Amino acid sequence: MKILAGNSNLALTTAIAAYIGVPLTKCQVRRFADMEIFVEIQENVRGQDTFIVQSTSYPANDHLMEVLIMTDALRRASARRITAVIPYFGYARQDRKSGSRTPISAKLVANLITHAGADRVMTVDLHALQIQGFFDIPTDNLFASPVMVRDIKERFDLANIMVVSPDVGGVVRARGLAKRINTPLAIIDKRRERAGESEVMNVIGDCAGYTCILVDDIVDSGGTLVNAADALLANGAKDVYAYITHGVLSGGAVARISSSSLKELVVTDTITPTEAVLLTKNIRVLPIAPLIGEAIARTAKEESVSSLFD
Repeated sequence: MKILAGNSNLALTTAIAAYIGVPLTKCQVRRFADMEIFVEIQENVRGQDTFIVQSTSYPANDHLMEVLIMTDALRRASARRITAVIPYFGYARQDRKSGSRTPISAKLVANLITHAGADRVMTVDLHALQIQGFFDIPTDNLFASPVMVRDIKERFDLANIMVVSPDVGGVVRARGLAKRINTPLAIIDKRRERAGESEVMNVIGDCAGYTCILVDDIVDSGGTLVNAADALLANGAKDVYAYITHGVLSGGAVARISSSSLKELVVTDTITPTEAVLLTKNIRVLPIAPLIGEAIARTAKEESVSSLFD
């Protein structure tokens, strides 16, 4: 087995390799003066089962190109199988035509990865499950819920917990976590006026007296979470926490979360946390390397991955 790291999340890739017990494959990913990307695999990978670990987070286009070029380099070096491990799959929010003459960029990215030569894709908490169907190669969508459930059980009295979906689209995800910890479920009914902005309209469910946990796959601007937390507290919630898989946290999101009524925002390290994230008192980062590492190890051994989530 060979594990290669792109530039997007070296710390996560190092932790995954340490969990599995294999060294990172020597690989140079650098740029020419005009920022053109160059990749050189510095070890023999002929006939090997190879895994490229790279989130397509900011800058998304650069990190996506790194994945494509590394895949091409491995294919031309006669790797036996190439798995693109993309903990955070960028462009996933563009999974359908949102209006006239708009693209379905998630499908385009799936085509690019497939045609570059990947034999398999592994990712964590896709924004929309149907994106798996955009690929013509096997795609494993891992769920961060086991990591979150373990942390919630260690830190909370489950008798006073209510899981909350911040919008109707995330109900399935929130219901799944609520079922795992046997707690009630509430839903935030919101209206989005424009991208990056949301207005909370109503809370569906009686959250009075509960400690509420908002569950979602992505936190970007943070506006939805902040508005949802305020609505829950206005409806009698005791405290509001949020467990989100991918901490995109663009623009002024960190400052917005820091000054909000959220007791704590918990994100995984599928995206490298910035210094501002690490220094913010009400944001905490959960390590996801053991989950991804176990999935990679099982894939290499041709064992079941889905049993991780039973």
